[in-house]
This record gives sequence, C-alpha cells and structure tokens, in this order.
Amino acid sequence: MSLNLNYKPEVVVDTENLSREDWLGYRRLGIGGSDAAAIMGVSPFCTKRDLYYDKCGITPAIDEEESNWVAKEVGHRLEDLVAEIFSKKTGFRVFPVRKMFRHPLYPFMLADVDFFIDFGDGTYGILECKTTNYNCQDKWANNSTPVNYEYQGRHYMAVMNINRVYFACLYGNNEDEFFIRHMERDLDLEEDLIAEEEYFWNDNVKMGVEPPYTEKADLVLESIRKHYGPADKDADQVKLNRKHLVGLERYLELKEQKSKLDQESKKLEEQMKESYAEIVEEMGVSCTGVLKDGGTEYIVTYNPAYRTSIDKKGLEKLKVQHPDVYDDYVNTTESRRFSVKKKGAA
Repeated sequence: MSLNLNYKPEVVVDTENLSREDWLGYRRLGIGGSDAAAIMGVSPFCTKRDLYYDKCGITPAIDEEESNWVAKEVGHRLEDLVAEIFSKKTGFRVFPVRKMFRHPLYPFMLADVDFFIDFGDGTYGILECKTTNYNCQDKWANNSTPVNYEYQGRHYMAVMNINRVYFACLYGNNEDEFFIRHMERDLDLEEDLIAEEEYFWNDNVKMGVEPPYTEKADLVLESIRKHYGPADKDADQVKLNRKHLVGLERYLELKEQKSKLDQESKKLEEQMKESYAEIVEEMGVSCTGVLKDGGTEYIVTYNPAYRTSIDKKGLEKLKVQHPDVYDDYVNTTESRRFSVKKKGAA
C-alpha cells in the first residue's frame, strides 16, 4: 500500500454543542484516535474484542460505573489548562477546532483532536493534552511517550495530513511538573496502522466477526467477565471442547511448578528472618539502626505497619444492628478463581 498524501480531511460533524450521547454515536461510525491502541493490541484499558463490541453496539452484560471515571473527568476538565501551560512554555499559539474529521481516502478513520498548534511559519501541528498522577510519571521517563498515546498521535496525523504532534502531560499541581513530548510523522508506521485499522473495520466490524483475544491475560479475563456477566451457580455444566486439553494440562503443570517455587520462597523468607532476628532484638523498640564497616554503611529500618479493618464477626454485627450503615459503606464485588482437578488414570 502506497500512501497518497494529496488530501484534506473532511468534516463529519460540528461537535461544539453535540451531546455526549450523540458524540458517542458518531464515534461508532468509525475508528477514533483513542481506539488505535486497542487495534494494535497495546491498550492498557481494553481489548480489540471490547472495541468490536462497542462499534457494533453490543452492550456488556455488566454495565458498571468505570472505576477511573474521576481521573477521566479531571483529564477532560484540565485540557484547557494543559494547553495553556504548553503555550506558555513553548511560545506556540494553540487553538481548538470543535469538529470531528475523517480521512477522505479511509473514511472509517475519524479524528476528534484536542487542540491544533500554530507554529507561526504557516505550518500547523496537533496537540494532545494529558494528565496523570504523580506516581505514574515513570511512564513518560527517558523522554518517552506511552505507546497507546503514540498510536493515537499517529492516527491523528494520518487523518489530518499533518506531520507533527505534541503531547503535553500535567502530573502535578504546578507548571514544572509537566511533560512535553514531540513526535514526527512516520509513513511506514502509519501504513501499518492504517492496514490494521482497515482490516479491523472491514473484516471484523462490517462482517460481524469477533476478533480473537491476543492481549494480556488479566485484560482478556476482565473483558470476558464484563461481556458474559456475573457467575450463575445454577447454570448447567458446560461440556468443554477437547481442544482445551492441552491448556488444562499446561495449567496443571504450571500450578505444580508454582507450588514448588512457593515452597522454596517460604523457606527463603524463613532463612531471611533468622538472619535478622538478633538485629531486631538489639534494636528493641527503635525503628532504625546503623552499622559501619570501613567505608561501607548499613542502614537498617524496622518500621511498623498499621492496618485498620473490620473482621467478619464485626461485619455481621454491623449488618444486624445498623443495616442502613452497612448498606451505605459495604459493597460486594465479584472475582472468580480458576481451578482444575484431574481424576482417573495418571
């Protein structure tokens, strides 16, 4: 596939006064920038299968409120501030265009860009505004950009036919706790991205064919849980396909290996405690100790850790005596544990 760069993006809809419900409806008409990472299998939030369900309008069986909704709302509300800090630090003028665009040659590719950058020389760039918490700043370390954002930026450059994208990320509460990353257009990577998006849209979404799970196991299991819904202990037993025999045997093999490693780990932990028991005795109630050996200094800490909890009996008592308080503060979440028992001949 040879990319044609002689094009201008088309406007799908003006988003200035669009309701969120209508905006989501337009997003389902194609693939947006934030969808690109899922298609490439690198999204930390959803699988390609989840994206397929969304584009096909398939509602998950468990429609629970997103646990990170506050972070998303904070990010949305701070976009203008992040753009203002970026402009102040770089001297570039930034401006929004409240429209949803699409690629004229690949109309399934959509773009809803945060801001555009006026470089002052007649050229323009894209600005994506991000926020993160202080403990997650390492994802931007060594002048890097999180890979899911990288694919988002490359998607937008493709749709808008623009050669530069900047990411601005606020991770604290002052302008110095701020990352700026710059990325140039790479037509080889863009070609691969377009090919993957085209296959997903034409061969999965339009043909009604579910894409396979290829992501990390935790993300896949969460996707399955949300799609099928809560466990039903009264449901009929499922007769499994023989193709799963290899997987079951592999699971049992790994479980045995883990058990041996756990036993070895417990032995090592016991030996470690034996090695410092006399040191703890010498420290008494003190939380720190020091030992100097020539030019080497060993600093020892033995700090307390506190945890406040309500035991099972306390919960039962609270439920009986103060059911209104119990309902307000105690909630039940479901997690499922996989287990295999092998019976019969070895």
